[in-house]
Amino acid sequence: MNKQEIVGNIAAKSGLTKKDVEKVLSQFFDEVSNALANGDKVQFVGFGTFETRKRAARTGRNPQTGKEITIPETVVPAFRPGNKLKEAVK
Repeated sequence: MNKQEIVGNIAAKSGLTKKDVEKVLSQFFDEVSNALANGDKVQFVGFGTFETRKRAARTGRNPQTGKEITIPETVVPAFRPGNKLKEAVK
């Protein structure tokens, strides 16, 4: 399922226009992204938690040359599902 399919489904079930749903969904993504960029967690009880995690520096290998390279520490987004979501997927 992609973004347009989600927008269409929400619009059909809520009675809102696709344009309005698109605005709300885009703003939602922006808010989650901004919160994660600031180091905050975004929690939806029962659904899950969006958070950031530090990935430690490590040694990798260039596949073309075989030369070892150092991959620096980085911060990555992560999602941890909640109990209701886990149960719905079973």
